[in-house]
Amino acid sequence: METYEKGFLAASGAVLVVFLAALTYSTLGLGIVLPTQSGRVYCRSNQKLLKVLRQTPPFDAPGLKQIAPGKYEAVIIGRTWAFMPDEIDVPAGAEVTFRATSADVVHGFFIPNTRVNMMLIPGEISVATYKFTRPGEYLILCHEYCGILHHTMSGKVVVK
Repeated sequence: METYEKGFLAASGAVLVVFLAALTYSTLGLGIVLPTQSGRVYCRSNQKLLKVLRQTPPFDAPGLKQIAPGKYEAVIIGRTWAFMPDEIDVPAGAEVTFRATSADVVHGFFIPNTRVNMMLIPGEISVATYKFTRPGEYLILCHEYCGILHHTMSGKVVVK
């Protein structure tokens, strides 16, 4: 009986070591990190958040702007069933920092085959950076259910 217990304890310890190694590799080796809240947009309870966002930099001018050679900032507002803007054009090799928030309910901001995956919480600013090395179209999806037309909420990043 003792041999089985020792075997199960050894197997359990080995599984924990494998999981810890995988976590360490994904964090340090692949550079996968959780997106952080980088700020907040405040509004009084009697104000509409979208109206406040349209008066608050950088959300007063959503879109893409170049901040340095090869580096861009994409300012995105998620709102009921749409991203503003819904299309972003960047050159291949560009590093894009996505700065995004929601104007109404919780939305998702996910670009498949990249490390860009954020939750857009009303009034909170989420930030993620990714370098687009291959030309093509990258779909932007909302992965948080946001209402009856949630399935229509999408956008794209066009890398030329």
